[in-house]
Amino acid sequence: MKQYFKLFDFTQKVDYKIEILAGLTVAMTMIPESLSFAILAGFPPLVGLYAAFIMGLVTAIFGGRPGLVSGGAGATVIVLIALMKSHGLEFVFAAVALAGIIQILVGLFKWGKFIRLVPQPVMFGFVNGLAIIIFMSQLEQFKTIVNGQSVWLSGNPLYIMVGLVALTIGIVFFLPKITKVIPASLVAILVVFGIVLGFGIETKTVADIASISGGFPPFHIPNIPFTLETLQVVFPYALIMASVGLTEGLLTLNLVDEITKTKGNGNKECIAQGSANILNGFFFGMGGCPMIAQTLVNLSAGSRARLSGIIAALTILIIILFGAPIIELLPMAALVGVMIMVAIGTFEWISFRVINKMPKHDIFVGVLVAIVTVFLHNLALAVLIGVIISALVFAWESAKRIRAKKYIDEKGVKHYEIYGPLFFASTTAFAEKFDVVGDPNEVIIDFAESKIADMSAIDAVHKITERYAKENKTVHLRHLSEDCRLLLRNAGSIIEVNIVEDPTYKVAID
Repeated sequence: MKQYFKLFDFTQKVDYKIEILAGLTVAMTMIPESLSFAILAGFPPLVGLYAAFIMGLVTAIFGGRPGLVSGGAGATVIVLIALMKSHGLEFVFAAVALAGIIQILVGLFKWGKFIRLVPQPVMFGFVNGLAIIIFMSQLEQFKTIVNGQSVWLSGNPLYIMVGLVALTIGIVFFLPKITKVIPASLVAILVVFGIVLGFGIETKTVADIASISGGFPPFHIPNIPFTLETLQVVFPYALIMASVGLTEGLLTLNLVDEITKTKGNGNKECIAQGSANILNGFFFGMGGCPMIAQTLVNLSAGSRARLSGIIAALTILIIILFGAPIIELLPMAALVGVMIMVAIGTFEWISFRVINKMPKHDIFVGVLVAIVTVFLHNLALAVLIGVIISALVFAWESAKRIRAKKYIDEKGVKHYEIYGPLFFASTTAFAEKFDVVGDPNEVIIDFAESKIADMSAIDAVHKITERYAKENKTVHLRHLSEDCRLLLRNAGSIIEVNIVEDPTYKVAID
């Protein structure tokens, strides 16, 4: 029981004041973002807030690590815009629930470990791209609607907005240098709120985005035909949403691990995300995933336990039920200022300091991932491109490292000790190591420091053994691992395998 409900384990050192204040701050920043993305996608505004409540509560209690905040994230919502326009809200709910099932399967089969394949330059690009998106999305709050068109603020409204945003940024920046008793973000929101109310300043408020009053999320089975045609429509969106959510979630989890110097559980987070999305599909939520901006707000406020996430989720529900009239008066300038500081804190400024020390291909990967993230808003695609390019570069560099130590022993047997992995990119260099015509009648190829990795490597070994066979020479392959011997079983007539010293390779799992 302790494993899941550490919040109620009073032997754990938890600062309840910090956790509660951090949760309130997170809720204040999550509400306008969830509303904005819901409206952007054409959903009813409350669908966004329901998602923030459901995702936040379920993942805070059952998620893979404390401190991680989930909600109605824009990364997953953007995926569903096309489905909303083509088939409507009921199909969206079905896609969200199906995405949840996919995410649970990923967690159950422990596929969350594959996030380890994401290299550091991709992480840099991912985080920097998200920081830019967070910052750019705040610029929309400097616009207003005139005659049905979105135009930039001007005159006094612009000066007031800029001034209040600057005040918020100033408080968030300087207050921690004086005291850290109360989260600077919450103080900034309250101070600006008080100034606007006290002086009767006219400026953009949460109410200008949408009304947030409503009831408890109602249970609702998606009203769709349960047919194969429906599955064909919904499944691609569900798969993409699940992929985007898990990618952003697991990368954010890794980021929190680095900040807190602790270790989260990726597979547990996958199951929690999936469970929350299934509930979203049946309780009028637009779904979501971990939100890096709100997570960083949470961590910067000092939270290190699950309580802050629970408080944030319950605060959102209470606001929906009772507090909407007050929250709708919150000036958007205060929330914009907080999110701008989050964007600044999110950006990996260290990437500029180490850029001269990084290989050129790593710099290219990092910049490319950031560009794709910013312009396409497709985090899964950005990370996938980065991983593929990094993998190809690694393959090329590894291929150049294969080498062979050659010698003839006292019995006249020629030995080739292979160093480096034998795979598709290194097969040509491998074949060039052998002098088939000039070698003696017996040859030993030793793989103690190598490994046959794929079909291209098998083909390369077959070709070498066939070339020696045509010269009536015998080849012995030594020190092959179990999986290598299995791959080469069909070549047993001309291969002798040393099974005494064969190593066994295992893959670490969570």
